[in-house]
Amino acid sequence: MHEVDLRQVDLNLLVTLHALLEERSVTRAAGRLGMSQPAVSRALARLRTLFADALLVDGRNGYILTARAEEIRPTLRSMLAGISDMLEARPFDPAAATGHVRLLMADLEAAALAPRLLSHLAAEAPALDLDIQPPGTSLFEALQSDAVDAIVGVIGEAPAGIRRRGLYEDGFVTLMRAGHPAAKGKLTLGRYLELGHIVVSITGVGPAPVDVALAGMGRRRRVNVRVPNFLAAVEIAGRSDLIMTLPSSLALTAAGMGRFVTVPPPVDLGRVTMSLAWHARHQDEPRHVWLRRTVVAAAKGVTVTAPDRTTGDAEPPKG
Repeated sequence: MHEVDLRQVDLNLLVTLHALLEERSVTRAAGRLGMSQPAVSRALARLRTLFADALLVDGRNGYILTARAEEIRPTLRSMLAGISDMLEARPFDPAAATGHVRLLMADLEAAALAPRLLSHLAAEAPALDLDIQPPGTSLFEALQSDAVDAIVGVIGEAPAGIRRRGLYEDGFVTLMRAGHPAAKGKLTLGRYLELGHIVVSITGVGPAPVDVALAGMGRRRRVNVRVPNFLAAVEIAGRSDLIMTLPSSLALTAAGMGRFVTVPPPVDLGRVTMSLAWHARHQDEPRHVWLRRTVVAAAKGVTVTAPDRTTGDAEPPKG
């Protein structure tokens, strides 16, 4: 089969051909295209050479299409319509959207953000459903494979092709069950190190911020339990004297259950940034632009500043 080198073909001729086949008149095709009649006649001559066919021949009432022209007419119409659709900038209408918004985030992050995000979806995109997936050992593979639309969490170094933006900054608090012996008075570093600790290790890779800070002081704590999600950690903390240190927005979600106390940790852990990450291939996609704006708007309602001491009896955070 002879393969045509498209680099040698003026594809604008196909637009002219479509007008000629539809109008069956050089004059009418010229008017439709906003071209002069001689220009369309020259284009027709070139098309006849390109297709090795007359394409339009004289008939009783004007031009009629050759068999070759009749054969290519539906394909040409479909192809040009497809190109037009491809090039057309189609705005995303959330009110008419269906399907799923797929986010990857840890369980307590979902508890803090999802209720606010669902409120936005109910108001703007009532037919869109929210699908939250747990983090795995390789966070960014889910973005690279399009298994999820975006990631929400504390995100460190990201590979090429991953975009991100900060949602909010957060500090740390130490969470323990209400009635815990250490809940009375200030939690000193000595008392903190005497207690048993729970660590949430979602990926199982790398030390926790607390252990990095303690190592810089030449100190260590005992991690009695290491679990892959916050729900398990919260349940263990609620039924034991083990404590856990975590971002305040997540701790306040747990404290709202009425079973816990949060206190400032006796270690300077600085602050972390909760971020939204997505793949660069979706940077300008209208649906994804809307999704990112919606997540950012929902995150503005997340409470991130914990008071010096919060108990389960305190008024829950508003918003």
